[in-house]
Formats: sequence, structure tokens, C-alpha cells
Amino acid sequence: MDYSSIISTKRSRFHLLEELMGQPGFFDDAKKAGDLTREHRQLSQLIEIWDEYQKQLRELSENQEMAKGDDAEFAAMAAAEIPGIEKSLVELENRVQFLILPPDPLEGRDALVEIRAGTGGDEASLFAADLVRMYSRFAETRGWRVETLESSPSDVGGFKEIVMKVSGEDVFRVLKYESGVHRVQRVPATEAQGRIHTSAATVAVLPEAEEVDMELKADEVRIEVCRSSGAGGQGVNTTDSAVQVMHIPTGTIVRCQDGRSQIKNKEKALTILRSRLLEKKQQEEAAKYSAHRRNLIGSGGREEKIRTYNYPQNRVTDHRIEMTLYNLDMFMEGRVDQMLDALLTSDMQERLAEAGLK
Repeated sequence: MDYSSIISTKRSRFHLLEELMGQPGFFDDAKKAGDLTREHRQLSQLIEIWDEYQKQLRELSENQEMAKGDDAEFAAMAAAEIPGIEKSLVELENRVQFLILPPDPLEGRDALVEIRAGTGGDEASLFAADLVRMYSRFAETRGWRVETLESSPSDVGGFKEIVMKVSGEDVFRVLKYESGVHRVQRVPATEAQGRIHTSAATVAVLPEAEEVDMELKADEVRIEVCRSSGAGGQGVNTTDSAVQVMHIPTGTIVRCQDGRSQIKNKEKALTILRSRLLEKKQQEEAAKYSAHRRNLIGSGGREEKIRTYNYPQNRVTDHRIEMTLYNLDMFMEGRVDQMLDALLTSDMQERLAEAGLK
């Protein structure tokens, strides 16, 4: 497929953005400047890859011509380079196709990662803690920052529930495929007879909502302050720092008590509330669209079983793309790039097909 006209339009937009970014006062509107800067960076990548694609096309043509020459040795050398160029062209064309697709406006957002223990009691809470560690280690490799907004520890050292904010470049774009039920099969530490148990934890990855996304009207929000409870030390348990926020129209309740500051707990609770309401809005829109499009990687719903972690076989299987890796030990240390890249590729291939680019 010839993408020349599309690239020409994108290149014009790139030059326009460069002019806008050079004007005084460009950064006065921080949100608009951030959106345009992100678009500029994506277009820059597209143009760079397209120019390399065109260069390699010329090299392929030259090599094919030289391979027909009278000098046998020279022709053999040219012919030997052709498979490598052809392979490179396929990879470059795939990258061009992906970058041509309209980006999800939420992809550049930070994300809230909610992990809850599911079926399995104490073992499920321990597995939830393992997932927290896995995502935290992965975030470290990306240079992302992880902040705990709210947590509810279990008696055995795991988590009944935890909400983390992950900040950095393209966080939601990378992590959004993690939403769903994660199932673990292993022998619990408390199992005396060595029997394998199956437990589960639920992960929900939400794009961080901004105030312009979800306006919380004063008459629709009820904020209550109370004393913190549970593990947390004397400073937490003896101050009225816990904050509970209820969104009256939907009945959504968020409670934050991790910090000693009532103000910070309120800010965290409102951050979580906005993101949950944005998720609800997205799910409602997706439900209308789902009859037209069923994503290969699933709906991203909290109830969908997406992955199995089998410790005896050192195996991790993603059921949406039927991908199995036998490196669970490294996977739990945050080496999840191969799986996430495959999920992104699968999603992109379907989007390309729908856009008529495949």
C-alpha cells in the first residue's frame, strides 16, 4: 500500500507544530502544550521511520539491479544483502502503519493500577503482593515512578487491595492490557501436603483522569473524615486523617487512609474517584461499540480471565493471544516486556485491519 499521501499530510502537520512550538506563550496552556508536544514527538518518529523506509527501498532496488550484473562476485554480494533488506523493510512498514493510526488520546496518561485479592483467601492476597512487586520492578526498568495511593494489607503480609499511581512516559499505553483476572497455580507456603492450589487476583489499569475529564460537582460529592483503622502505626491510628469520598449519582465510594495528612488523603481519594468514573464512562462507550468491534485482546474488563501463572511448570500463559512463556521466575521479577509487546502488536494488527491498512 502506498502511504505517500498520508505521510505528506503528516509532514505538513509536523512543520505546523514546529512553528507553533516556537511561538512565545506556547507553554502558557500547559495541557494544550503537552498534547501538542506529544503529537510532535509521534510525528517526528513517523517521519524518521518513513525516511528510513524510503532509503531502504532505494537500496533494495540498487541491489536487485547489481545482482543482475556481469561481475559474478559483485553480483553475489549484492544478492546476499537482499534478504536482510527485505526483512528490514517489513519491520519498518509495520512501524509506519502503527504510527499512522490515530493515537488513543489517553495513551500518554499516567495510570492508576488497582490490584485486589480474589478467590483463594490468604494465598490470593500473597499473589496480589507478588503482582505489586512485578509491576513495581517493571516500572523501575522503564524509569517510571510508583506511588501507593491506598492499600489494605492482609494479616499474612499480602494485600487485600492496593491502588498505585504509576507516572512516566506512555504508562497507560503500555499497561492498559493488564486489566482482568490473573490466576495463579502453585503450592501455598501454608500447604503441608504439597498440593497445588488455584487462586486469583484482579487487576484494573485506569488512565489518570483530569478535572476536565470528570468534573465533580460539589452537590454530587459527599466527603467524610474519620479516624484511620488497621495497621499503620500510632501516627496514623490516632489522627482523624482518613477520608471517604462518595459520588452520590453512582454510589461510588473511595476511602484513603494511608497518609497522615487529611488534605493529601482527600486529594488521593478524588484522584481515584475521577479515574474510576472515567473508567465507567469508557466501559459504557465500549459496550455500545462492542457489537461492531471485538478486540482480540479482550474488553479489558475486570471480570475477564486473561492470564495464568503456573509455578510448578515455570509457565505464564496469556489466554487472549494464546502466548505461553516458560520464564515465570523472570516474569515475576518484572521482565514482562515480551508479553506486553505481543499484546500491543495484536491490538495494533486488528486496528490496522479495521482502518483498511492491512
